[in-house]
Amino acid sequence: MIDLYTWATPNGRKASIMLEEIGLPYVVHPVNLGRREQFEPEFLAISPNNKIPAIVDSDGPGGPLSVFESGAILTYLAEKTGRLLAAKGAARYKALEWLAWQVGGLGPMFGQLGFFAVRSSEKAPLAIQRFTKEAERLIDVMERRLSAAAHLAGDDYSIADIACYPWALAATTYLAPALGEFVRQKPEFQRWLASVGARPAVERGMAIPKT
Repeated sequence: MIDLYTWATPNGRKASIMLEEIGLPYVVHPVNLGRREQFEPEFLAISPNNKIPAIVDSDGPGGPLSVFESGAILTYLAEKTGRLLAAKGAARYKALEWLAWQVGGLGPMFGQLGFFAVRSSEKAPLAIQRFTKEAERLIDVMERRLSAAAHLAGDDYSIADIACYPWALAATTYLAPALGEFVRQKPEFQRWLASVGARPAVERGMAIPKT
């Protein structure tokens, strides 16, 4: 059994999408970020960085195992089940390459844009310009890749697509005031968003947790 500690954010939804895709039984434990529940001692024992998502696998190697950081969770669950990450070869490293790209670029840059352009009550034009341009550059990186392949790692859907989807979707919803017009001009990005978003497991995962 997997215990999933999460909240309704793009990073949190990566883990729930993955669990829905692989079909492992799991229990959801909402961690309300607005109430700062991520700083509770009980959660800190599971996630040393006070960030969601985190999981505890009661059937981990050698006993119960906690895993934090969304990229590590996706890799762990893929290797546990033999799903959505090739065991070896070029396809494996392409998926890990795009997973690292999301963790190091797409998520942090979109997150900063969300803060400065949407959430902050005091607008900083230079910061908004900086992060808008970087977000657009990253979308262009995806557009070029998806012009050459059906999915980010190649022909097959993988943990790379799961990692990127919730953040990419945010460009059309939460971040639409800054990025909506730009992404409407990216047909391959739009094609990929529609294809991934239509997967039943993605639809279920995006609805977790109930808030």
